[in-house]
Amino acid sequence: MDAIRSIIRTVPDFPKPGIQFRDITPLLADPKLMLRTVEALVQPFMDADISAVAGMEARGFIFGALAAQLLGAGFVPLRKPGKLPADVHRIDYDLEYGSASLELHRDAIAPGGRVLIVDDLLATGGTAAASCALIEAGGGQVSGCAFVVELDDLGGRDRLHPYRTHSLIRY
Repeated sequence: MDAIRSIIRTVPDFPKPGIQFRDITPLLADPKLMLRTVEALVQPFMDADISAVAGMEARGFIFGALAAQLLGAGFVPLRKPGKLPADVHRIDYDLEYGSASLELHRDAIAPGGRVLIVDDLLATGGTAAASCALIEAGGGQVSGCAFVVELDDLGGRDRLHPYRTHSLIRY
């Protein structure tokens, strides 16, 4: 984890003063470390019989698709409204400063399918909690949530109770 932590860049005052932005783009540029990251991300779920990995737009697509490949599972994109071409389930949720929505194709998950939710960052947990609710609305069972980075001070893990939550780097 030290190698992963050392390559994540901290950008002060982005996107606004007082924020310490954790930038994963240097990690994405290192193929060997990226593979090690995704292996560590899915390791606790290797025996969980995961049928699909769901990733939130947009960085969740990167880590989620790679995680799905390692788990031998399908990948399910959770998209912003209007991006999916077929019938969808939709969830609207509140953010710290506003609201957002995510959509999931109605036929994306087999009934009772075991789904791992993957994203790059767990902050306040709003998007992740909404993703869990969306997976369940789609007939899936959330087997867990996995994140590359977790910002402890923002309490996102608490919003994901009782789901199994795994993160690699915690600030």
